[in-house]
Amino acid sequence: MLTECMAVIAGAWAPNVIWSLRAGPRRFSELRADIPPISAKVLSTRLSELEARGVLVRHVRRTSPPSTEYELTPLGAELIPALDAIVAVGHRLKELERV
Repeated sequence: MLTECMAVIAGAWAPNVIWSLRAGPRRFSELRADIPPISAKVLSTRLSELEARGVLVRHVRRTSPPSTEYELTPLGAELIPALDAIVAVGHRLKELERV
């Protein structure tokens, strides 16, 4: 089971995408702004992969012009505590580097 979970969060930028969606639905452009170094192509690929794995869902809004929003599924939301723990350890590691 660890392998399955790691396969989801091991993809380049996948944890960042999940982290950005933790606060609620986001549009593609908002995700790009949240993760400045990510290219549009990589973000698009990551979103498709995470959708295929059931981590997020894509909603096409019938607005003018049409817009697309992404949000975490309940399964995707279950990853947030794990990412929270990783972030906390990252902060402690960074503090150790300063010493």
